[in-house]
Amino acid sequence: MYHRILVATDGSPLSDTATKHAIELAALCGAELIAINIVARYPQSYFEGGIALQPEDVDRVEQQWADEGQKVVDAVVQRASARAVSARAVVMRADVVSDAVLDAVRQYRCDLVVMASHGRKGIKRLLLGSETQHVLTHAEVPVLVLK
Repeated sequence: MYHRILVATDGSPLSDTATKHAIELAALCGAELIAINIVARYPQSYFEGGIALQPEDVDRVEQQWADEGQKVVDAVVQRASARAVSARAVVMRADVVSDAVLDAVRQYRCDLVVMASHGRKGIKRLLLGSETQHVLTHAEVPVLVLK
Protein backbone atom coordinates (compact mmCIF):
# COMPACT_ATOMS: atom_id res chain seq x y z
CA MET A 1 0.00 0.00 0.00
CA TYR A 2 2.59 2.58 1.10
CA HIS A 3 6.30 2.31 0.35
CA ARG A 4 7.74 5.39 2.03
CA ILE A 5 6.03 7.26 4.86
CA LEU A 6 7.13 10.69 6.03
CA VAL A 7 6.41 11.59 9.64
CA ALA A 8 6.95 15.18 10.72
CA THR A 9 7.87 15.50 14.37
CA ASP A 10 8.94 18.26 16.72
CA GLY A 11 9.31 15.99 19.73
CA SER A 12 6.13 17.24 21.40
CA PRO A 13 3.67 14.80 23.00
CA LEU A 14 1.21 15.45 20.18
CA SER A 15 3.73 14.71 17.44
CA ASP A 16 4.80 11.65 19.44
CA THR A 17 1.29 10.29 18.84
CA ALA A 18 1.75 10.81 15.11
CA THR A 19 5.14 9.12 15.28
CA LYS A 20 3.71 6.04 17.01
CA HIS A 21 1.00 5.73 14.36
CA ALA A 22 3.49 6.21 11.54
CA ILE A 23 5.79 3.49 12.90
CA GLU A 24 2.91 1.02 13.29
CA LEU A 25 1.58 1.81 9.82
CA ALA A 26 5.05 1.41 8.31
CA ALA A 27 5.40 -1.95 10.10
CA LEU A 28 2.05 -3.12 8.72
CA CYS A 29 2.85 -2.01 5.17
CA GLY A 30 6.52 -2.92 5.13
CA ALA A 31 7.23 0.72 4.32
CA GLU A 32 10.33 2.78 4.94
CA LEU A 33 9.88 5.62 7.43
CA ILE A 34 11.34 9.09 6.94
CA ALA A 35 11.36 10.97 10.26
CA ILE A 36 11.75 14.68 9.67
CA ASN A 37 12.30 17.60 12.00
CA ILE A 38 12.22 21.13 10.61
CA VAL A 39 14.55 23.60 12.28
CA ALA A 40 13.45 27.20 11.97
CA ARG A 41 15.97 29.76 10.88
CA TYR A 42 16.82 32.39 13.46
CA PRO A 43 14.87 35.65 12.87
CA GLN A 44 17.33 38.17 11.47
CA SER A 45 15.49 41.45 11.65
CA TYR A 46 13.65 43.48 14.22
CA PHE A 47 10.39 43.00 12.34
CA GLU A 48 10.73 39.22 12.55
CA GLY A 49 10.88 39.42 16.33
CA GLY A 50 14.53 38.54 16.69
CA ILE A 51 17.18 40.14 18.81
CA ALA A 52 20.12 41.38 16.80
CA LEU A 53 22.98 38.92 17.30
CA GLN A 54 26.37 38.57 15.76
CA PRO A 55 26.47 36.11 12.83
CA GLU A 56 28.56 33.61 14.79
CA ASP A 57 25.99 33.68 17.62
CA VAL A 58 23.17 33.07 15.13
CA ASP A 59 25.13 30.14 13.71
CA ARG A 60 25.62 28.73 17.21
CA VAL A 61 21.92 29.03 18.07
CA GLU A 62 20.84 27.45 14.78
CA GLN A 63 23.34 24.61 15.28
CA GLN A 64 21.97 24.01 18.78
CA TRP A 65 18.44 23.82 17.36
CA ALA A 66 19.64 21.42 14.64
CA ASP A 67 21.36 19.22 17.23
CA GLU A 68 18.15 19.08 19.28
CA GLY A 69 16.16 18.24 16.14
CA GLN A 70 18.63 15.47 15.31
CA LYS A 71 18.06 13.91 18.73
CA VAL A 72 14.31 13.94 18.10
CA VAL A 73 14.50 12.14 14.76
CA ASP A 74 17.24 9.77 15.97
CA ALA A 75 14.86 8.67 18.75
CA VAL A 76 12.16 7.98 16.14
CA VAL A 77 14.60 5.88 14.10
CA GLN A 78 15.53 3.92 17.20
CA ARG A 79 11.85 3.25 18.02
CA ALA A 80 11.20 2.24 14.41
CA SER A 81 14.16 -0.14 14.45
CA ALA A 82 12.71 -1.82 17.52
CA ARG A 83 9.66 -2.64 15.34
CA ALA A 84 11.89 -3.82 12.46
CA VAL A 85 10.98 -0.76 10.40
CA SER A 86 13.62 0.73 8.13
CA ALA A 87 13.87 4.41 9.01
CA ARG A 88 15.87 7.48 8.11
CA ALA A 89 16.42 10.60 10.25
CA VAL A 90 16.27 13.95 8.45
CA VAL A 91 16.74 17.45 9.82
CA MET A 92 15.99 20.36 7.50
CA ARG A 93 16.41 24.09 8.04
CA ALA A 94 13.66 26.27 6.68
CA ASP A 95 11.75 29.49 7.19
CA VAL A 96 8.36 27.84 6.59
CA VAL A 97 7.79 24.43 8.14
CA SER A 98 4.99 23.35 5.80
CA ASP A 99 7.01 24.18 2.68
CA ALA A 100 9.92 22.12 4.03
CA VAL A 101 7.61 19.16 4.68
CA LEU A 102 6.28 19.37 1.13
CA ASP A 103 9.83 19.62 -0.25
CA ALA A 104 10.82 16.54 1.75
CA VAL A 105 7.83 14.61 0.41
CA ARG A 106 9.07 15.26 -3.12
CA GLN A 107 12.76 14.79 -2.35
CA TYR A 108 12.31 11.43 -0.62
CA ARG A 109 9.45 10.31 -2.88
CA CYS A 110 7.08 9.67 0.00
CA ASP A 111 3.60 8.38 -0.69
CA LEU A 112 2.07 9.28 2.69
CA VAL A 113 2.57 12.08 5.21
CA VAL A 114 1.75 11.56 8.88
CA MET A 115 1.64 14.58 11.14
CA ALA A 116 -0.16 16.02 14.12
CA SER A 117 -2.49 18.96 14.31
CA HIS A 118 -2.71 21.16 17.36
CA GLY A 119 -6.40 21.62 16.63
CA ARG A 120 -6.45 25.40 16.93
CA LYS A 121 -9.74 27.00 16.00
CA GLY A 122 -11.19 30.42 15.43
CA ILE A 123 -9.01 33.48 15.90
CA LYS A 124 -6.01 31.47 17.16
CA ARG A 125 -5.93 29.55 13.90
CA LEU A 126 -6.15 32.74 11.88
CA LEU A 127 -3.41 34.44 13.86
CA LEU A 128 -1.07 31.48 14.26
CA GLY A 129 -1.74 29.76 10.95
CA SER A 130 -1.65 26.04 10.48
CA GLU A 131 1.35 24.22 9.08
CA THR A 132 -0.68 21.01 8.99
CA GLN A 133 -3.49 22.69 7.08
CA HIS A 134 -1.01 24.01 4.52
CA VAL A 135 0.48 20.53 4.03
CA LEU A 136 -2.98 18.99 3.83
CA THR A 137 -4.04 21.51 1.20
CA HIS A 138 -0.92 21.39 -0.98
CA ALA A 139 0.38 17.84 -0.69
CA GLU A 140 0.13 15.66 -3.77
CA VAL A 141 0.01 12.52 -1.61
CA PRO A 142 -2.38 11.44 1.17
CA VAL A 143 -1.92 13.11 4.56
CA LEU A 144 -2.89 11.40 7.82
CA VAL A 145 -3.56 14.03 10.48
CA LEU A 146 -3.68 13.00 14.13
CA LYS A 147 -4.89 15.10 17.02
